Amino acid sequence: MIKTIWPYTKGYRFKSILAALTIIGEVLVEVSIPYMMADIVNIGIENKDTAFIIQRGIMMILMAIASLSLGALSARFASVSSAGFAKNLRGGLFERVQSFSFANVDHFSTASLITRLTTDVNTIQNTYMMAVRTFIRAPFMLIAATVMAVRISPELAVVFLFALPILAIIIGILMSKTFPRFKAMLAKFDAMNASVQENLTAIRVVKAFVRGDYEDERFTFSANEVKDYQVKAEKLLVVAMPMAQYMVYICMIAVCYLGGVQIVEGRLQSGDLISFISYIGQVLSAVMMVAMMMVMLVMSRASMARITEVLAERPSINDDDAKDIAVTDGSIEFDDVSFSYNGNPDNPNLEHIKLKIASGETIGIIGGTGSAKSTLVQLIPRLYDVTSGAVRVAGHNVKEYKIQTLRHSVSMVLQKNVLFSGTIKENLKWGNADATDAEIEEACRAAAADGFIKNFPDGYDTELGQGGVNVSGGQKQRLCIARALISKPKIIILDDSTSAVDTATDAAIRKALNEELSGTTTIIIAQRIASVMDADRIVIMNEGKIDDVGTHAELMQRSEIYREVYYSQQKGVEE
Repeated sequence: MIKTIWPYTKGYRFKSILAALTIIGEVLVEVSIPYMMADIVNIGIENKDTAFIIQRGIMMILMAIASLSLGALSARFASVSSAGFAKNLRGGLFERVQSFSFANVDHFSTASLITRLTTDVNTIQNTYMMAVRTFIRAPFMLIAATVMAVRISPELAVVFLFALPILAIIIGILMSKTFPRFKAMLAKFDAMNASVQENLTAIRVVKAFVRGDYEDERFTFSANEVKDYQVKAEKLLVVAMPMAQYMVYICMIAVCYLGGVQIVEGRLQSGDLISFISYIGQVLSAVMMVAMMMVMLVMSRASMARITEVLAERPSINDDDAKDIAVTDGSIEFDDVSFSYNGNPDNPNLEHIKLKIASGETIGIIGGTGSAKSTLVQLIPRLYDVTSGAVRVAGHNVKEYKIQTLRHSVSMVLQKNVLFSGTIKENLKWGNADATDAEIEEACRAAAADGFIKNFPDGYDTELGQGGVNVSGGQKQRLCIARALISKPKIIILDDSTSAVDTATDAAIRKALNEELSGTTTIIIAQRIASVMDADRIVIMNEGKIDDVGTHAELMQRSEIYREVYYSQQKGVEE
């Protein structure tokens, strides 16, 4: 895990080293102060030497200032380096997620990826900051204070040298039992985030069905599960601190008793005992920090495992073996294509698809719900890869193209229309960042969107809410179609993209598309036969297979499924 995450410290390693060096300097100065105090008691007070006391007192003040300054510098270096590391790590995670195929995203779930990019990264950031400060300070302080204590009185030092290994074993056992609990807690955190995301995404449905109370109960249940698992995980950790304090205070009592005996017997000076007790305090502080480190390590180990899982995930679709070739035309061929979402060839979603589409041809696709219409077209721009067979575009297997080249040539308006925060113009430029205003307006006219855009007070500069909440479903569909047209693709796929517009607007869009996309291969998935009946050919999908292919007239003659759908829709229109 460390090996996977280490590259993301690049650019901030020097500041991390400075944080470690300054914290070492702070510890060295800090452990010297009790030694000075011992000299004041043993020499200054014993000999009533005021000048010596003042001299050592000034040195102690200067050392305290130096310790404070070094500690502040260390904190700054650690904060900058940890924040930079978190920035790099979050950027690396997001970049990796952007390279995922739909199958990779399905594997993790959106809610889990959000948790990993936020909560888990924050946990690792805090651990990194502790690593460059506390992970250095605590062991170094523990060793330095112990050395100074042994130097004063080896006999007294044996007391806590005996206790520390026992304490380390107890803390180690607690940590090993706590890790699985934190891992389970983070899984519950994912579930809670999924509940929140689903609720906010579908808030209009929740309100429409007056299910607010039900959703409150669902969220409360998820939040309580997170709380219960968190309490269960931290129940063991809270034992670590009291045990550390208990052991060290026992040591302190033993040292005070044995030290007092040695002073009475003349084998130890009073100043040395005072200094020794100060070193015990420093050892106590170091042990507390070690216990805190263990807590953070347990939490960060679970988070690190989850982040490493994302970074180590290899995108199921890549173009490592692709050639530097361009998409020359819009011809498409499905050569005995089978596909399964779970990769199991015995459970296919598409089965033995054979279909050739000429460049510039308009193809309609219809079929019942679950007939794999959308699945079929998602194989063209490699949103998913085939399980067997091959998909060819312009005579080349889609796997031969670089993904960016292929997807620039295939515009797709997905079933679920998505717009982003920003202006209408900014959203439309997703199709082509260099598109001129004239090209944008031309695409919007073809998509029958120009009219309602100009009715907005700010026209193309109108701000869209997140997800386009301030436009209707039909307007959103038309904006998405315009966005696809702006890229001037070789192939355009409209996946049920006019379902939210009326039949007249649908007809106007189809007419404009025929004029604008005369040389572009157009694939239209629709529920309404009226949307595809003018296509060059119509493909009928049924249970993941092609049932028939032909023109409207041909299918009316020989396809029972097509006739049944046509007459049922015509009947509805007549009524």
